[in-house]
Amino acid sequence: MKNFYEQVYAVVRRIPPGKVTSYGRVASMLGRPTAARAVGYALNALKDQVDHGVPWQRVINGQGRISIVNREHTVNEQAALLRAEGVAVSENLQVDLSQYLWEGLHFVEIDDLIEPTSTPDY
Repeated sequence: MKNFYEQVYAVVRRIPPGKVTSYGRVASMLGRPTAARAVGYALNALKDQVDHGVPWQRVINGQGRISIVNREHTVNEQAALLRAEGVAVSENLQVDLSQYLWEGLHFVEIDDLIEPTSTPDY
């Protein structure tokens, strides 16, 4: 089984360009609905998100606002990255979740992400 951080990265990699989700939604998808802050810690633990292919900018808070979690990056940088993907970000760093929210993965997809596929020995 992958560790929690690896599970977070696997889910975040699935967020399509032009969509966002929240820390809490990622945690809930992983069966840990009270672990929103841990999702933020996981994203903060990445030294260079771009090199890991984890689109960290697509994760915002549950109220649809950008809230800085990674000290290496600024809220303005996150807003600029989202805008470049076509997400409208207001001056007060708000995203319209009714338009840009990614609903997430289905249970089967989550199982595939958190459990490595193994081939039985015959």
